Amino acid sequence: MKSFIVGQGSALRSLSAAGAALAMAAFVVVGVLLAVFFAATVAVLAVISSALLALTSLSLRARRTSKARTDGVIEARHIGGHNWVATGWEERR
Repeated sequence: MKSFIVGQGSALRSLSAAGAALAMAAFVVVGVLLAVFFAATVAVLAVISSALLALTSLSLRARRTSKARTDGVIEARHIGGHNWVATGWEERR
């Protein structure tokens, strides 16, 4: 059978060449789709990480600008139920 396919001008040879071309085109399309998908994934990760970095810098800036009270008053916040959070008592020692 192999000698029949290899023969010059064989119909099976052109059919196999067309099948190979279709398979190669399918592989190229799948490769392009995968490349676009992973590029979009990297772009989304870059956007999310830059937003996280911006929020981190804003929170660090807010933390630096807040100052503890120096008049000896302890501040407390009500966080729900019977729970309170006291701040300012760490510096009183």
